[in-house]
Amino acid sequence: MVLVVSNPDRRRGRGGALVPSPVKAAAVELGLPITDRVDDLLTAGAELGVVVAYGRLIRPHVLAVLPMVNLHFSLLPRWRGAAPVERAILAGDAVTGVCLMALEEGLDTGPVYAVQERAIGPDETLDELRSALVGIGTRMLVDHLATGLPEPVAQAGEPTYASKIDPAEYALDWSRPAVELHRVVRLGHAWTTFRGRRLRVLRARLAPGDLAPGDLAPGEVSPGSLVVGAGAGALELVEVQPEGKGPQPAPAWRNGARLLAGERLG
Repeated sequence: MVLVVSNPDRRRGRGGALVPSPVKAAAVELGLPITDRVDDLLTAGAELGVVVAYGRLIRPHVLAVLPMVNLHFSLLPRWRGAAPVERAILAGDAVTGVCLMALEEGLDTGPVYAVQERAIGPDETLDELRSALVGIGTRMLVDHLATGLPEPVAQAGEPTYASKIDPAEYALDWSRPAVELHRVVRLGHAWTTFRGRRLRVLRARLAPGDLAPGDLAPGEVSPGSLVVGAGAGALELVEVQPEGKGPQPAPAWRNGARLLAGERLG
């Protein structure tokens, strides 16, 4: 390896200390040369660049000197952009995958060398799915670097774009169908409110069976259970985190809160 490029150190935590990216920390531990300036690649003497989740476009003058490949976690041209795994979950996609592609100036527009599909489990979280895709992509990349890259194939189909998740999208709107709320929870940052304070919903599942219309209002918690009404169907809480407290099983939260009949979330 000639050179590692990672984003600059960022200030994190209450003290505002500068903290390196995980990539930079690993490179330092391995004794690899590292920089935060992409233009340093122009004189590095590299033959090929490998880009994974870099988060910034590589400018044309760099690509003109150094060809690059990119691992992208979607089935291109579906979900080009910053949050392909998140958008696949939110859209209810049954299948996603990994593409090894040639890097171009455009946003995830390059031709594809190899692709591998991966089914999305109905309860699979963002972290679980992303971890699986990283494993698939790593093996794909290593195998093709060892055997040589084939002729790439142009992307075919209607592109869709995976914009970055807005923090407002994590708020649970109980008037929406339970199946959509479940997808938001699977991203890992879902929240609602209870008695005027924030309540994070860390894990949930679709409630079994169909509620008759009017059984539970949106956000209403069923007496004696952890089933919450939604615009259609219901969601059963599994793990939550009340404001100012640590994560806890939903039954423990319910017992401590002593929910009253008819109380609602949100």
